[in-house]
Formats: sequence, structure tokens, C-alpha cells
Amino acid sequence: MLKRVIAFAFCLPLFATGPLPITLVPVDEAGFQKLVNSHKGKVAVYDFWATWCAPCRAELPQLVKLGAKLRSQGVEVITISADEPEQKAAAEKFIQKFGVRGPAYLKQAADDDHFINAIDPKWSGALPALFVYDKSGHKVRSFIGETDMAALEAAIHKLL
Repeated sequence: MLKRVIAFAFCLPLFATGPLPITLVPVDEAGFQKLVNSHKGKVAVYDFWATWCAPCRAELPQLVKLGAKLRSQGVEVITISADEPEQKAAAEKFIQKFGVRGPAYLKQAADDDHFINAIDPKWSGALPALFVYDKSGHKVRSFIGETDMAALEAAIHKLL
């Protein structure tokens, strides 16, 4: 009987409904560059957001839909929360609510200004912020503040 219970317990994740919980992985400047390198061969959109940012909360569900629509064409949407480490659980709950596919990240910088400048020297750190990279891993476009999804999609299609 115990073997059946153990076997059933191992099968539960296979039959569970809904998305699996996502854990935000800490990322610093060097980690961000590794992310960029790991997505070469795909068009990558890096979304910097935070739970306290109203435009970010409005934009994230739209990005999830856009990412799902373009995934089969080799587009990846990568989310990076700019929340403080003590807000990690709230950020994880938020991305879970909107069906963000993992992996997802949490900015972990010893110096915020250094982190921001490493991402884009022209970026003030304002949120939301989207950075579009081509298949070669080069940043080709930035969208700072509320972004029109049609404009983002058009920029992405130019790279496919």
C-alpha cells in the first residue's frame, strides 16, 4: 500500500492543473549578460518591471500574450523584476497570476546605478522598460515607460 501512495505522490505533478509555481532567480549585471548570450539565435525581449509600478502591472499580461503569440517564431520574452528582495514572494505571486512562463528573474544588484548602466547607459532606471535584442544578441531597441504593444510587435517582426 505504501508503494502505491508513494507512486501516486510522484505522479501528482503530472496531473496537476494550472501552471507550476515560478521562482524568481536572482540576476546581477554579469548574469544579465549571460542571459543575453544564452538567447542568441532568438529575438529576445527583456522586460524590467515591478509590482509597485502601475504601468508594469497593466503591461505584463499583454507581454505574456505577445510572447505566446510569437514564441513559435523564435521570440522569447524574459521578465526581470526590479522589486526589492523582500518583495520576491509578492512578485512571484504576481507573475503566477498572469501565467508568465519561466524562467523569470529578480534584479539583484549591489549598486543599482551600475546595474542600470550595464543594461543601457541611456536608461534612467524608469519602469517599465523593454529591451529588444536581435538573434545575434545585440540590443536594437528600447521602450521606456508604457509601451504600445503594436509598436513592440512591429519592432520584433523587423528582426524575424
